[in-house]
Amino acid sequence: MEKVRVRFAPSPTGPLHLGGVRTALYDYLFAKNQGGEFVLRIEDTDTARYVEGAEEYIEEALEWCGIIPDESPKKGGKFAPYRQSERRDIYDRYTEQILKTDYAYIAFDTPEELDAIRAEFEAKGDVFSYDNKTRNRLRNSLTLSEEEVQRLLDEKTPYVVRFKMPVDRVLNLEDIIRGKSSVNTNTLDDKVLVKNDGMPTYHFANIIDDHEMEISHVIRGEEWLPSLGLHTLLYEAMQWEAPQFAHLSLILKPEGKGKLSKRDGDKFGFPVFPLDFKDPETGVVSKGYRENGYLPDAFINMVALLGWSPADDKEILPVEEMIKEFDLHKVHKAGARFSKEKAEWFNHQYIQMKSDEELLEMLKNSDLDLSNASDEKLLKVIPLMKERATFPKDIYENGKFFFEAPTSYDEKASKKAWNDETSAILGELSTIFESTDFVAETLKQAMHDFAESKGLGMGKVMMPLRLSLVGELKGPDVPDILEIIGKEESTSRISNAINNFK
Repeated sequence: MEKVRVRFAPSPTGPLHLGGVRTALYDYLFAKNQGGEFVLRIEDTDTARYVEGAEEYIEEALEWCGIIPDESPKKGGKFAPYRQSERRDIYDRYTEQILKTDYAYIAFDTPEELDAIRAEFEAKGDVFSYDNKTRNRLRNSLTLSEEEVQRLLDEKTPYVVRFKMPVDRVLNLEDIIRGKSSVNTNTLDDKVLVKNDGMPTYHFANIIDDHEMEISHVIRGEEWLPSLGLHTLLYEAMQWEAPQFAHLSLILKPEGKGKLSKRDGDKFGFPVFPLDFKDPETGVVSKGYRENGYLPDAFINMVALLGWSPADDKEILPVEEMIKEFDLHKVHKAGARFSKEKAEWFNHQYIQMKSDEELLEMLKNSDLDLSNASDEKLLKVIPLMKERATFPKDIYENGKFFFEAPTSYDEKASKKAWNDETSAILGELSTIFESTDFVAETLKQAMHDFAESKGLGMGKVMMPLRLSLVGELKGPDVPDILEIIGKEESTSRISNAINNFK
């Protein structure tokens, strides 16, 4: 296992969560930093929770994020197949192997029998666990004779394969992020390794697959920490070298308490999935970052810093720089609080770095109706509006006055900008505009000369003029607005405002 090989192994039971994206990203960054390989494996043995289209969603989401696997179900590779549902023969082989050791046994207990003993324990105020204290009184190959076990197998009696947890052993465990820890096996139960349908559980299947695919490092969420002891013993049972483990902390709610969930996104108005996801059963669409106007590089930059700090606490890092700097030892042990405002800040920063031509393409590929906006005009508007934009759509929506004359005027702005003299002032200025070259610098000088000749402060001219053109007291410099909308449209808007305030 000298070569670094990591895997991201989601279950197709729904859309990819923000936490899953971060796990995949850290896998990818670590692999590329070490000159290794990043594998996508689909763990689809949980047929009861399988969601139609979820696998395709995961692949599309990773592609949008730029997290491209070296091997995957779609791409193939030397360790194919990469779907667990297609690896049954491999699992069957290793099930036979582990049953020849002293680390596993067959259990024939029915759900009804287990419910009965569970009720018996609860009646005494105890909690039942299938473990080294109870397994010798239950119906399994440890308590039944070989002949009885064989008879039950011949009769095709349903059974599961359980791990036989050693008695009173202290396991010394190590995690790249969290350091050393220990656990006594007496606190661990005899987990099911193979279900009664013959398919392995996550615990057994992922150990087999990681071994078969030569995975050197397992990077996963902290919810799997309690399973580290079992997984370490499974490697021991199979006489395989275990990979190194790194368990990532939770991404926390905006208020800082508890794991971030879809409910938090709905409550505070932000997505928790990279792409829109339509539930195949209910038809309900959950919003994604892509459809909300986030740029993939901004999204990935934001996700990367939810639990990892690069050198000098830099915040804006292209993927190439992340790869150079990424170090699992610098991943935080504490949970990382999600911030909608910070996510939007990242998007704003990346919009500023895009060329006007790139932003034009984004606008054209959006769902905006740009029928009244030519490419030529948009390319003039973009540099004036992108500084104020959080999302590409903001460029058009906040600058709609470039394309549509105002139909109303902000009441508060009107009281501030318009008085009894204003109509006459703008009427004269409009006449001057008729014979003025409509270039921003020339218009600026003409307005300055006009105000000076009338003994007016520039505010007396500029505020009502802006109100006439925009409908509010907002937007870029007035001369720039005038130049872009043109002489005819400018004088028409001034005339409309004068008529409105008569």
